[in-house]
Amino acid sequence: MPAKQSMMYEGKAKKVFLTEDPTLVIVEYKDDATAFNGQKKAQIAGKGELNNKIASVFFRMLQTKGIPTHYVDTLSDREMLVKKVSIVPLEVVVRNIAAGSLAQRLGWEEGRVLPKTVVEFYYKSDELGDPLVNTSHIDVLELATHEQLVQIEELGRQINIHLKSFLADKNLLLVDFKLEFGVDEEGNLLLADEISPDTCRFWDADTKEKLDKDRFRRDLGSVEEAYEEILRRLGGFTL
Repeated sequence: MPAKQSMMYEGKAKKVFLTEDPTLVIVEYKDDATAFNGQKKAQIAGKGELNNKIASVFFRMLQTKGIPTHYVDTLSDREMLVKKVSIVPLEVVVRNIAAGSLAQRLGWEEGRVLPKTVVEFYYKSDELGDPLVNTSHIDVLELATHEQLVQIEELGRQINIHLKSFLADKNLLLVDFKLEFGVDEEGNLLLADEISPDTCRFWDADTKEKLDKDRFRRDLGSVEEAYEEILRRLGGFTL
């Protein structure tokens, strides 16, 4: 196992550490919870461990479907070994059901099923509040090449199909989710970051109970229990 060296980066929910292998880094998941671009903050006991295990399940499943990801291995309850990538400064949001900002922007009631999957792009900039951008903005800002953008959208749609099917067997609805992509040293575009209740909206298919970070955003309580329920439905995770 590559040894953890100096910390390269610390974000809202994760720390990234260099290893003696220049192509690999270790991601450590934190218990910090943030919402509304960091305006709301808290500590949720066990969240980092739960997200690490949940993301590991999703990455492993997607790799079996041929989706290229940065995931290499799960090292401990909180640590994941991944390929080092240069993150494309875009957040890719894939939506199946109206919720959150989309429901507000379109004036649709939350829970309305979209007739078609919607893919949105947001400029990764804390200073600007991660604004919604279109392909022309992305081109002007040189955030990604045309070829990368085509590949990113196609991968987003493929990931959506795989996740929806996987979760349907667990009686879960995939309302929407955020993806990030990165480029490795060989120029390959890889799914990066994480897939967890921090980055997805998961609802119980029958009751529509929210089992994701909206429980924190909206002060619904039982955040850790909701994340635990997701991991339980995924079948748990053992190293």
